[in-house]
Amino acid sequence: MPEFTSRRGLLFGTAAVGAGALLTGCTSNESKDEPAANDQPAADDKPGKQVTIGFAGPQADHGWLNAINDNAKSRAKKYSDVTLEITEGSNDTAQQIGQIETLINKKVDVLVILPADGKALTQVGLKAMRAGIPVINLDRIFNTPQAYRCWIGGDNYGMGLNAGHYIGEKLKGKSDAKVVELAGLDNLELTKQRTQGFDDALKNYPNIKKVARQAAEFTVESGQSKMAQLLQAQSKFDALWNHDDDQGVGALRAIEQAGRDDFLMVGGAGALSAFQAIKKDDGVLKATVLYPPTMAASAIDLARALGQGKGVGGMAEFEIPASITLYSAVVDKDNVDQYMSTGFK
Repeated sequence: MPEFTSRRGLLFGTAAVGAGALLTGCTSNESKDEPAANDQPAADDKPGKQVTIGFAGPQADHGWLNAINDNAKSRAKKYSDVTLEITEGSNDTAQQIGQIETLINKKVDVLVILPADGKALTQVGLKAMRAGIPVINLDRIFNTPQAYRCWIGGDNYGMGLNAGHYIGEKLKGKSDAKVVELAGLDNLELTKQRTQGFDDALKNYPNIKKVARQAAEFTVESGQSKMAQLLQAQSKFDALWNHDDDQGVGALRAIEQAGRDDFLMVGGAGALSAFQAIKKDDGVLKATVLYPPTMAASAIDLARALGQGKGVGGMAEFEIPASITLYSAVVDKDNVDQYMSTGFK
């Protein structure tokens, strides 16, 4: 369809015209007149074509969302060839659509969008693509791949899976082990995915049974109240999987108030406070599973590469990928120092 054609021919993964002419080198095993497939230009730190990137996200009313904005801004400042046009952000879908339409009207080169609601904002993603502005869809996914050129985000199922395996290995030698789960908002698909991953992991450990689950709201207050209910209902258990480190602050308060220290806790997302508690190692929190806000920095890298018609370093393809799922690493006392600088407040 003509309206979907990009100025750079990159919106839907088509190869850039004349890409072969841009190959610049060869390996020692190949003749000079036969360039290596992995020598095509890839994005690097050297200044290149000027790129204006529009960034639109939801309101930063959560530590993770604030870290998303910070990562995008700091990454853009790294490049002298990038201008970042960032919106105020809103959880009101109509307002966020209006903010994105403003960026479209400004004719930015590339858009990075973390929608407050992927389904509700799909049409404005399509509008940008039809206007010849490629979209990097960050985390919350649009309803159709036609609304974005590349999606990059976290692995909610993987979070639960890795949390379950970590707990499973820690309790492997214990018979009749019991675990509880402090989930996030149950009306969100991501919460369901995190729970499913956790449940699937536990199937590998027949000695472990999940005996209780409470859904909180990704807030400190809800984490405290729901954790208090779990503690009251369960006089003894061996491990807790908490979906979110922000609500985990409240959960830890409830645990301290109850005087409980007879179980291990695994958090989620990667807050600085969680990293610090893990490093201190004087409480129940022993690990957290990442949902890295650094994805926003990577989204800026991808947008810059896309705007300059380049691929990704370390990959043989001429174009950036169509989809990138980040890994949900487990951070415990053995590797916490490595991740400390990425922790969000």
